Amino acid sequence: MSVLEIFLFLHRQNLLKNAPNKYWWPNAGTFEVVVSAVLTQNTTWKNVEKSLKNLDGFLDLDCFVTLNEATLKEKIRPSGFYNQKAPRLLALADSIRRDFQTFENFTKNVTREWLLAQKGIGKESADAILCYAALKPVMVIDAYTKRTLASFGIEMQSYEAYQEFLQEGVIKNWESISSLCENDLTLCFARFHGMFVEYNKLQKKK
Repeated sequence: MSVLEIFLFLHRQNLLKNAPNKYWWPNAGTFEVVVSAVLTQNTTWKNVEKSLKNLDGFLDLDCFVTLNEATLKEKIRPSGFYNQKAPRLLALADSIRRDFQTFENFTKNVTREWLLAQKGIGKESADAILCYAALKPVMVIDAYTKRTLASFGIEMQSYEAYQEFLQEGVIKNWESISSLCENDLTLCFARFHGMFVEYNKLQKKK
């Protein structure tokens, strides 16, 4: 299957009908995405939601950096690995404040290289932050994406190969896809990734 065929197949399923916003990821464009992108590592989204609820009132950069490590560990306990995630989140927030001063400046100027240099941020987390927090046109690749593509007979050797395949496929077929994404490439990649996730969840229920 081509990228265009995959995109149109997933789009026809109306998989994002219950999404919290048009970008699919909850509260896209906010600092909360930075936090949730780290919390979702090695756990389920249901557990992340519990942690985010505990963090209510602290999910903007200025408030988040006021948390001490012990308090943050307790608040994110439902997400697991809290002894690792808490110090890494605080270090990440401090680095954002140090290098960008504000979250708005961060979203405008952050790079993938900067994110990958931060402890605990791998390729998937970096791209999730770029796409859903900074609203930059980046395709996120995760286990759901790979599993769904494998069901279509597509398997590749590296994260970069999957990402290049999907991003180039969308750009190459932009005339056919753009009207489904408000002519917004970031929105397209955000929704494409969301459709992979929701499709995979749907298949598990069958």
